[in-house]
Amino acid sequence: MKAVQIEGYSRQIKTVLKDIDIPEINDDEILVKVKVAAVNPLDLLVMQGSIRLIQDYKMPVTLGSECAGVVESVGKNVHNFKSGDKVYARLPQPHPGAFAEYVSINQSAAAKMPKNYSFKEAAAIPLAALTAYQAITEELNVETNKNLLITGGSGSFGYIAVPVAKALGLNVIVTGNSRAKENILSLGAARYIDYKKENYYDVLANIDYIIDTLGNKEFNHSLSVLKKGGTIVSLKGVPNKEFAVKNNFPFLKRLLFTLAGKKYDKEAEKQDKKYKFLFVRADGSQLKKITKIIEDNNIKPLIDEHTFSLDNIDDALNLLAKGNINGKIIVEIDK
Repeated sequence: MKAVQIEGYSRQIKTVLKDIDIPEINDDEILVKVKVAAVNPLDLLVMQGSIRLIQDYKMPVTLGSECAGVVESVGKNVHNFKSGDKVYARLPQPHPGAFAEYVSINQSAAAKMPKNYSFKEAAAIPLAALTAYQAITEELNVETNKNLLITGGSGSFGYIAVPVAKALGLNVIVTGNSRAKENILSLGAARYIDYKKENYYDVLANIDYIIDTLGNKEFNHSLSVLKKGGTIVSLKGVPNKEFAVKNNFPFLKRLLFTLAGKKYDKEAEKQDKKYKFLFVRADGSQLKKITKIIEDNNIKPLIDEHTFSLDNIDDALNLLAKGNINGKIIVEIDK
């Protein structure tokens, strides 16, 4: 089969299209013929070695974090999937591989696709939806009818996170660019702040929860609008001690993350607030719950107009790296 791999970490975007063996599945896995994969910032981080402390890879490794496709075969312990099922998944971090004609997926990571959704639509959902769901239900442990601020939520993440958060009972406020305003409001956001016209930290206060997609540069601003007792979950900030403990990292990594996140933990604690870091994980049972939310609310992902194939993955990654895209970048693998 064809697969897009890297042979070592590099700041340069340079992949290799190889012919490799179709994966052999174990008793708990399903073999999926990939129809469509989506391109994510995570793929760039893997390529650059930026997440080596969280997940280091033996080279070569096949890239790709989320996909949709058709089950080809199942292991003997698999009972919830059968050959021919349409499935989608955020692949487990230790085992990526969506940029390939076939991928093996542990049954615990996959879910059946939303009904009446295309492979292209389905492939663009899992990573963003699981990120939003885990942030809201696990890290923030929200109460309904409270206010959630999503900073930088005008992109493909916001298009999924806003309706999911609304379905989970939250009032959602989003900051972002002017282009997305009407669409984000139509998805259920209670308020939208165009960052070019006003600063959210000048007009907001006493926010219950924050999902931060902007990173360290916005930490103090975000913290300033959070109410006492509130929590900020960063998707792009610095991992901290709580993150290391929760993920059972060995002592040295735990020490490194503790030191790295100390500044943010200390500042939040000083204001009687809490800072958390989230690195989304694969979870098929959560994705199944998300599928119902997706179907019940007819939530559609934002998809960029450019479409790529395995032959020009580098072009897709370069487009993502440059930014200013209009949604999730799609790779069609089996039309």
